[in-house]
Amino acid sequence: MSLFMETEAPQHPPWYLEPFEGESISHYFGRYRRQEIISASTPSSLGKAAGIGTALSRWEKFHFNPRPTLKELQAMSKLIGVEVSKLEALCPPKGVLMVTRSTRLCAVCYYEAPYHRSHWQFQSTAECEKHQLPLISRCPACDEKFSLPSEWEQGSCKRCGMKFTSMKKRQIKAKENRQEQTRKAQELGSSPDWKSV
Repeated sequence: MSLFMETEAPQHPPWYLEPFEGESISHYFGRYRRQEIISASTPSSLGKAAGIGTALSRWEKFHFNPRPTLKELQAMSKLIGVEVSKLEALCPPKGVLMVTRSTRLCAVCYYEAPYHRSHWQFQSTAECEKHQLPLISRCPACDEKFSLPSEWEQGSCKRCGMKFTSMKKRQIKAKENRQEQTRKAQELGSSPDWKSV
């Protein structure tokens, strides 16, 4: 008999899908529903199966008022096999306001690891902390607003098909434009006009 107890890895159901670090709840549940083994194709059908009604539909649109309750997270955890703590990590921290009118993206981060990050939607986040680039919310090729991350099956603009990974140049150009406006404003002694960038 061994003095050490063997620890077993948690047993996950066949439809288990591990969330990425910092992934948004919208992106995660879009990936989850696209698995071949899953028959729930909409947030409402998955929410209904979990017994939480339309809550998941709200979360996928970044509407967290009211915040997910422990009971809702437990119900979803039981259905999909993901620990409550991991589901909670997909949600914004308490008190953090979210941008809900547009989906934002750092194309450089997306190029490095193709998934939507929760913190891109924080109202307090205007640029990528890692790359120091302004977040973008429209396709640089056709000016279409980005769809919800739950719909990012191909990782591209839904109108023209431009890949998110190829939008890095747009972000870099936006940063250069901001720097130029700041420089000119400082020369003139005024504030830069960020709306024109």
